Amino acid sequence: MNNSFKDHFPLRKSRAHEVTGPTALSFAAIACGHGGKGAMWIVESWQQETLNPVGLAPFCDPAKVVLVRADSPIDVLAASEEALRSGAVSTVVAELTKPLGLTAGRRLQLAAEAGKTTGVFIISDGMGSNATETRWRCSPEFDAQDSTLQRWELIKNKSGTLKVWRVRWDAEARRVIVVSEAGE
Repeated sequence: MNNSFKDHFPLRKSRAHEVTGPTALSFAAIACGHGGKGAMWIVESWQQETLNPVGLAPFCDPAKVVLVRADSPIDVLAASEEALRSGAVSTVVAELTKPLGLTAGRRLQLAAEAGKTTGVFIISDGMGSNATETRWRCSPEFDAQDSTLQRWELIKNKSGTLKVWRVRWDAEARRVIVVSEAGE
């Protein structure tokens, strides 16, 4: 995994990843912009807060994001698995409301590999699956000069070390920039 996100978003393609924390939605929206074939975003239909495609515009082309409302947590998983396996989109984002078991997590991982699709699963703290490739905790950092500053902490990584990055969103370049630590 690169120390810099200038050219590549830090998610391994063809894998399932999890993200948690207050800025998890921003992380997922940025992930949607890092594929060539668009994205699918899946939520349960009972959720009253709905993703506004216009809000995705700074991070990705909203016209390339298919929004899906599923009837139940099982339907969210089924739709995610089918979308991952099909390869019709580059990224599948799913907002999970129930913990993901090992079997379901492994099925999603295999589907992502088969479809060469990146899966991003938004979870609550403590809901992670052992089958996931990486798990991220994302939170805002206060900076009076930069409202886009975030802390991205890699808290699970099957193929590398754990690390923390301070990042900001460069809207003009439409990419994540790693913020250097201040010198002493």
